[in-house]
Amino acid sequence: MCEINNPSSVLLAEKNENVAGSIVVASIEGTRPILIELQALTTTSMFGMSRRTANGIDYNRLTLLIAVLEKRAGVPLGSQDVYLNIVGGIKVNEPALDLGIILAVSSSYKNISIPNNTIAIGEVGLTGEVRRVNMIEKRIKEAEKLGFKKCLIPESNKKLLKDNYKLDIIGVQNILDAMKYLGLKK
Repeated sequence: MCEINNPSSVLLAEKNENVAGSIVVASIEGTRPILIELQALTTTSMFGMSRRTANGIDYNRLTLLIAVLEKRAGVPLGSQDVYLNIVGGIKVNEPALDLGIILAVSSSYKNISIPNNTIAIGEVGLTGEVRRVNMIEKRIKEAEKLGFKKCLIPESNKKLLKDNYKLDIIGVQNILDAMKYLGLKK
């Protein structure tokens, strides 16, 4: 066994550029930030009932976020099969991935890629609001260290940031703000 000094760079080493349905999110394992790639795929359901599949996150969380995306952003996913995967076989149970999940699913549905230099962090509530997450500075510093240029975070977290960062930090209040910023919603 050998130590991996930077697991984020290992997990992102094979990330494809400009592919719809893919985004990087920042998670915390213990006290260490780790960047992971989320991939979503939406396809028209061939059967009467649409299918949802989640690898690496809680299935119920995925279905809840799909419902929020449908109701609050008007993305019609009722006739779509939705598949979500965390690359690398990691299992994460953290609400800070919610915004990334919403954006990845929306990106796949609209077939619009999210820029590779963008990362998303934020919990999403049932009304579509993007809620504050803990340890935001550690997450942003990890993204900055790996060369990301834009970071979508909750507006409530942005107001509390103390340090200056090299990357552009975009505060969003709700999923519509984030989707509009990335060109996923008009």
